[in-house]
Amino acid sequence: MVTTPAKPLVALVGPTASGKTSLALRLAEEFNGEIVSCDSVAVYREMEIGTAKPSLEERALIQHHMIDIAWPDEACTAGDYSRQAREALSGITERGHLPIVAGGTGLYLRALIDGLFPAPPQKPGQRERLRKLATTRDAAYLHRLLTRLDKTAAAAIHANDVPKVIRAIEVSLAANQPLTQQWQKGRDALTGYRILRLGLNPPRARLYERINQRAAAMFDRGLVEETERLIARYGKDCRPLTSLGYAEAAAVLENELTREQAVAQAQQGHRNYAKRQLTWFRREPNMRWLEGSGSDEDIADEALQLVAQHLNND
Repeated sequence: MVTTPAKPLVALVGPTASGKTSLALRLAEEFNGEIVSCDSVAVYREMEIGTAKPSLEERALIQHHMIDIAWPDEACTAGDYSRQAREALSGITERGHLPIVAGGTGLYLRALIDGLFPAPPQKPGQRERLRKLATTRDAAYLHRLLTRLDKTAAAAIHANDVPKVIRAIEVSLAANQPLTQQWQKGRDALTGYRILRLGLNPPRARLYERINQRAAAMFDRGLVEETERLIARYGKDCRPLTSLGYAEAAAVLENELTREQAVAQAQQGHRNYAKRQLTWFRREPNMRWLEGSGSDEDIADEALQLVAQHLNND
């Protein structure tokens, strides 16, 4: 029986504002690649400023996938992402191009590469009770509950992402086992690929400076106005609008925060999120961390060498 050789695949991950977009573009240009976004908010159309998507010019230069695949009021689960991203991978390899998965949503990457576990049956009324708790208490209370049930899942899910927190609690309670332990059972892992995992971990001071600059720039570019348009079209309870940046912009519209307070809160929220992302990705197996001397050029050179070696192993 003839065995089909595994195709090369590059997964480039790291915290927000670590330089994934520019490095992914560089790799794609150098190695005839196409980019598969791995971002749980970039999947939504009409959400441009607060998502830090690649620009339209960058998307015209290199073919991108898994961006703008759903409307903000449509659900896009990790399972949805995995199915569509795997289809994109197949198309890229059929065209003889190198697939480069780039992003910072650890759960989506795990769903894509490792597959998902069969969900346990729901307990009647459980989700409604949890939603009521989110209303009568607050999102932080639910997140603390998840932390007691599953610290690993809580580290990966932002406290403001109430639907994901509720789902993680629901699944953990239904199976009487932490969600992240269930991920190890019966998953449909991605096959047919040799995966090179590259992780970006810039010096903390420089990362935080970039995060602060990016968050402030989003408000300068019109994040509040974009959020106002989205709320008018989809309602203030639209789930993607609870994500970082949009939540703070919505608070400005409700006169709950001043613009300056919203910027500072968004900056702090993104810094905290970056810590959680790094915690998640440090648990990923076979990760090659790109640090070099700390300069973007050294990191890019190291990445180019590693990808070239990976491709030469065919």
